[in-house]
Amino acid sequence: MKKLLFALVALATISFTACNNQKAADKVDESKKEIAEERDAEKQSFPVMEFEEKEHDFGTVEEGEIVEHTFMFTNTGDAPLIVSNATASCGCTVPTWTKEAIAPGENGEMVVKFNTRGKPNQQMKAVRITANTQSGRETIRIKAFVNPKNSNAGSPVK
Repeated sequence: MKKLLFALVALATISFTACNNQKAADKVDESKKEIAEERDAEKQSFPVMEFEEKEHDFGTVEEGEIVEHTFMFTNTGDAPLIVSNATASCGCTVPTWTKEAIAPGENGEMVVKFNTRGKPNQQMKAVRITANTQSGRETIRIKAFVNPKNSNAGSPVK
């Protein structure tokens, strides 16, 4: 009889605890929903840096030439775009860019100069842009085939 009474008390305790845990879980779920809704309402608008082209091919150039290309971009986002930095993958490539904030719908430019001296054959260089976009990073590329200088020029033919 004591065992039966003990089993009933244990079963009642487990049932009561399970109900309370379910109510607590429901409260946590409701709390998470409220937090998620608040975050959605507070979502920050970001600028979007949209390039007309993300890669430019200079084709074939002669070693020693300095070539440049202007990459045009538009801020298609909902906030002003600020480019804080741009770095190239090599010292032979130098980017310059629009320094002031670019309003939504407005255009900016990134000019990339490439010095081919000492860079024969196929070349591909990347420019990494740091801006206040959602990802914080954008990348554009240039490429060229650099005809090597004739290192035997002026040497007698044997």
